[in-house]
Amino acid sequence: MGKIIFYEDKHFGGHQYECIDDCADMLCYLHRCNSIKVESGCFMIYEQPHYKGHQFLVRKGDYPEFESWLGKNDSVCSCHVIPMIEGSSHEVKLFERMEYGGQMMALADDCPNVMDMFQINHVYSCKVSGGSWLFFEQSNYKGRMYLIRPGDYTRFTEWGGINARVGSIKRIMNY
Repeated sequence: MGKIIFYEDKHFGGHQYECIDDCADMLCYLHRCNSIKVESGCFMIYEQPHYKGHQFLVRKGDYPEFESWLGKNDSVCSCHVIPMIEGSSHEVKLFERMEYGGQMMALADDCPNVMDMFQINHVYSCKVSGGSWLFFEQSNYKGRMYLIRPGDYTRFTEWGGINARVGSIKRIMNY
């Protein structure tokens, strides 16, 4: 599905760790991460073990320094492979209250501004029946991002959100 190589030093130097699947804790393999090569696939990398902290999407390509994936430091401690299923449809249902309460809004396409489309900017729960998505705290795909994979999320903390603010939503597509 995918292959990613993490390097301790900038420009692909030093000790390396190769990964083809999810890894909840890379600290036993690497002490820091300053560069990455994604040979195939798409991955979400996390600053902390067990898929916590800031998240960054990396696709096939070279990332010679942590700034190239928008990281603020050399801390990459876990990663998720994002499966790309050809021909799959994307669908997510958003709810304005926890545990699927309140108004429900459905999306099958990207949404650059949740407030403009639905007159809300907080999503407290969601159900993803197709595809993987990115939720951004700000409109126009800016700010902190969160990976939302197929499944049910009864509250925003289940996708790693520190608050329920969702400013924009984007499908993760295989380009």
